[in-house]
Amino acid sequence: MKVRAMKLLSLPVAGAAALVAVAFWVNPSASQAPAPKSVASPPLKLAPSPARNEVQPSSMEQVHLTFAPLVKRVAPAVVNVYARSVTQVQVNPFFNDPFFSQFFGRATPEMRQRVQQSLGSGVIVRADGLILTNNHVVTGGTDIVVALNDKREFKAKVLLADPRTDLAVLKIDTKGEQLPTVLFGDSDSVQVGDLVLAIGDPFGVGQTVTMGIVSALARSQGSANDYQFFIQTDAAINPGNSGGALVTTDGKLAGINTAIYSRSGGNIGIGFAIPSNLARRVVEGVEGGGGVKLAWIGATGQPVTSSIAESLGLARPGGVLVKDVYPGGPLADAGVKSGEVVQTVDGADVDDMQALNYRIATHKAGESVKLHIESGKNVRNVNVVLALPPENPPREATTISGRNPLAGAKVENLSPAAALDLQIDLLAKGVAIVSVNPQSYSRNVGFEPGDIIRSVNGAAINRVGDLARALNGANHWDLAFDRGGRRLTLSVDG
Repeated sequence: MKVRAMKLLSLPVAGAAALVAVAFWVNPSASQAPAPKSVASPPLKLAPSPARNEVQPSSMEQVHLTFAPLVKRVAPAVVNVYARSVTQVQVNPFFNDPFFSQFFGRATPEMRQRVQQSLGSGVIVRADGLILTNNHVVTGGTDIVVALNDKREFKAKVLLADPRTDLAVLKIDTKGEQLPTVLFGDSDSVQVGDLVLAIGDPFGVGQTVTMGIVSALARSQGSANDYQFFIQTDAAINPGNSGGALVTTDGKLAGINTAIYSRSGGNIGIGFAIPSNLARRVVEGVEGGGGVKLAWIGATGQPVTSSIAESLGLARPGGVLVKDVYPGGPLADAGVKSGEVVQTVDGADVDDMQALNYRIATHKAGESVKLHIESGKNVRNVNVVLALPPENPPREATTISGRNPLAGAKVENLSPAAALDLQIDLLAKGVAIVSVNPQSYSRNVGFEPGDIIRSVNGAAINRVGDLARALNGANHWDLAFDRGGRRLTLSVDG
């Protein structure tokens, strides 16, 4: 096959702004107005200093303030997680390149094994060996080992790995032994300025404890369709801390350390942790069986900026402007319409879709939440009964075979449930690529998970069956697909 052209129909435009500093120089010899006569100023008065408390400590307890008892209690419940994976690497990747194959034919490439290892941390949350860590620590791992604080090592089984929340749950066989645990705290009670401790294994040097404060709450980094909602801290978090514990000064789990902001790879005082209230929902999904089933609200939205607030007649920016409402979804059933603004969920402010998704995800389907809604000068509170995203139409997942540009790609019909798993627009329709075989032709031509196929040779693609019929029996394919909100086209000859 020959890839003729790949064209980007629309590109996001990034703007840049610059600040210009201007310095003015004045010639002291230039003519100036005569200086006014000096007037004596009253002497400055100093504020009286408060009385100093110079009481000397009367006991060693007053001198020796320490977190050692807290660390001694919590540290045994923080473990190291080693994930090992073996991948096949193509030594001469150009063998399968469409450009070279038209001259030299398709050859069998030489493959070699590459062993990859990742290092992270984990937290024991149940005494029988249930461990919470980050999904990215164990992704792709075929051999996962957990090392306890006392140096004992256990092979671990992945019970659940959820990329939406970047959390994973592991289980080790303790032969009936009860292990130390960290109790879940209420992350909604954490406030900016609270002292916290980060415990993990940075750079594989051994268990380390660092202290800091909560720098900010409600930090989000991902797309509007995910559940990434973080506690920010300046406690030192470095590579290897991922999956470790962020604990409060009373020894409760406030969050799971997951990421840092750094240009060098080292700590610069900006670390992020997944709140414990969301982590607890993931563990409950394992304990109850059936995996993590996150509730949804049935709408898309965007942050309310100053200009949007002014156009809507709102007193200030803030909240989430509802854009599209899914018919028959929780928000539609509660009477909330497009163009209205969600300000709070159960009294907690929400300023973007990630914050709204997070607040909903900490509840179970069937539970009710109270939304504070504004629409111009109309203000009201609405009770919304949450539900699971529907799987309509059914997924009908299949792997494309044959000789065509999508060979080796697994595709399925889009529904709100499927879109939630793929972390794409929850109201998207059509056929989406779920996964791509690394050695397939679909990978060679550039398809990726999350791509939504819109048309093949001008025929609209609404279901998996439409795609199969459009691909078969053709020698040339003109494809249009969406990726991250952009429309792409691709032309391929057979």
